[in-house]
Parts: sequence; C-alpha cells; structure tokens
Amino acid sequence: MKLAKKNILLQKRRWRIRKKVKGTAERPRLTVHFSNKNIYAQCIDDIKGHTMVYVSSLGGDDKANNDGAVALGKAISEKAKAAGVESVVFDRAGRRYHGCVKSFAEAAREGGLKF
Repeated sequence: MKLAKKNILLQKRRWRIRKKVKGTAERPRLTVHFSNKNIYAQCIDDIKGHTMVYVSSLGGDDKANNDGAVALGKAISEKAKAAGVESVVFDRAGRRYHGCVKSFAEAAREGGLKF
C-alpha cells in the first residue's frame, strides 16, 4: 500500500514536470532514469516523438551510483555533440536534483551540453 502511494506521487511529479518541459529538434529533452542497477539517458524530440541520442549503463562497468552517473553524463554529452545537439532541456523524471541526478547533470554540462 505504501509503495503504491509512493509510485502515484512520483507519477504526479513526472506529469507536473512534463507539462513545462518540451523537447524540440533544436533543443531536445534530456531525460534520465535510474533503476537499482542501471542508468538510462536519452535526448528526445517531443514534436516528432523520436529519440535522437541514447546511452545506458547496461553493457558497461558503470553502476547506478555517482561514479556511473558522471561517466554516463560525459558519454551522453559526447554522443549529443556528435549528433549536432548543443543545447537541451533537462528532465529529471520526478526525482530531486540531488545526488546521482545532480552528478549526471554536472557531468553533462562539463561535457559541453547547455541547459
């Protein structure tokens, strides 16, 4: 029962953020998802409804911790720059801008993405 309530509140936060955050071809939405074992990040053009750049920690040695978040933040910035994306809108998917999310965002900024 408690877990169901937490999931409902998380979904409400996601919807509240997504009302304000829209990705375009010039400035896609950079979303990040942390599971217990892996991290997934993608740049999405919401107008066309397709993913422009995608990285995850599935095949590598990166884990879902601060070190893995920093490595993935740098990786997504490199792939995005190669795809011609310089500026993004950050979607934290209902999570607080703290810990792994903050580490990921700062590493992506250091890699050259603007948001």
